[in-house]
Amino acid sequence: MAVKATPSFDPKTFLAKVGEGRSIVKYPKDETVFSQGEPADAVFYIQKGKVKITVVSTQGKEAVVAILGPDDFFGEGCLAAQPRRIATVTTMTDSTIMRLEKAAMIRVIHDEPAFSEMFIPHLLARTIRVEEDLVDQLFNSSEKRLARLLLLLANFGKDGRPEPVIAKISQETLADMIGTTRARVSYFMNKFRKLGFIDYNGGIQVHSSLLNILLHDKPQIKE
Repeated sequence: MAVKATPSFDPKTFLAKVGEGRSIVKYPKDETVFSQGEPADAVFYIQKGKVKITVVSTQGKEAVVAILGPDDFFGEGCLAAQPRRIATVTTMTDSTIMRLEKAAMIRVIHDEPAFSEMFIPHLLARTIRVEEDLVDQLFNSSEKRLARLLLLLANFGKDGRPEPVIAKISQETLADMIGTTRARVSYFMNKFRKLGFIDYNGGIQVHSSLLNILLHDKPQIKE
């Protein structure tokens, strides 16, 4: 008698359906998923939409530290015994997000190698991104930081097809993310548009030629 094969585990299917310790919530735009200081008791996975991660200093100054989209995880600090959230996560568009209880997340990481093989690269990529952001902040001009941020938001350099059109994002948010003023962001955005590196009318359309800003120190604007 033939032994029935055990169905293989598919992480995408696991992250698409509710189950033990897993729930799916649809959030409207500008809705808070969790707030800084709340108990850290779950990991979240974005099925659809975009979120921004912000932190507030003890002096009350707010900064945007990341913008995440489909297939990204957030809130994973709870897996490293982080007792409370160190940031606030807010939706930028209508979003569908899965909530995985900490116990359920730990269980699937331990029990399903296929899930671990997907999740560990996410953690490594996040660590690398933090290191690159620090180097960017320390050594690059605000112009280069803005160019790099726009390319990252459009998914250039990531696996899969780039998304050259970025959902509407304010210049204030861009300024917060690169540590400069809105006036400087406005100046550079106009410069990039004159160079043909971007177009914007509501959304921002990013062209791969924007990479020239990172490769060359002083691109010339054609009159």
